[in-house]
Amino acid sequence: MAAALAGTALLTGCGGSSGSGGAKAELSVHSAYIPQPVSDSMAAGFLTIENKGGTADKLTSVTSADAGEVTVHRTVGGAMREADSLTVPAHGRLVLESGGDHLMFDKLEHRLRQGRTVTVELHFARSGGLKVEMPVKAATYNPEHGH
Repeated sequence: MAAALAGTALLTGCGGSSGSGGAKAELSVHSAYIPQPVSDSMAAGFLTIENKGGTADKLTSVTSADAGEVTVHRTVGGAMREADSLTVPAHGRLVLESGGDHLMFDKLEHRLRQGRTVTVELHFARSGGLKVEMPVKAATYNPEHGH
């Protein structure tokens, strides 16, 4: 059962509601993984953040004890650029995938090998922090069902 939960986390938005009874973000993470990197110092990470709630949220940063720095990158027209935040739309998904928006792990504390798990904390503008376990997969790993 633990293997079935790897790479998955759930967070219900807990933004400061002032009794308005308004909608909130309801975030969950699926399909999280890191392909085994060829580099000793950097790696990419991919996952899908689903929001079943009625309010959008923003992924503002990511931290991990396994890397000196984790940054969020947007890919536009084949060019990769660091992003301040990425929006998780209400009743929608934010997909971080190979060739698209993704996470970059820099200054790795040690070489990431297949079979290992990396813990990251996703930080959101409204919902706070969310810890996610990201398994390291084969460098050639390609999710069957995409993100």
